[in-house]
Amino acid sequence: MASTALEQHPQTRPIAVHEHGWATESQHATSEGVVRYVRCAGCGSRRVDVEPAGAAPPMAASAVVGP
Repeated sequence: MASTALEQHPQTRPIAVHEHGWATESQHATSEGVVRYVRCAGCGSRRVDVEPAGAAPPMAASAVVGP
């Protein structure tokens, strides 16, 4: 029996949107500042942040990657 509806592959389904609670897993100093590898405590997503040298706040250096 043929199906007329295409089912989405589980890895391509949208990730539920929520306010991420980022926690630093590791970090290291570079010439540009401190690079932090962070993970969301709620959903397990990860991203890379860069805290520039000086007093600027950290900023995302990558997109969010789902669990």
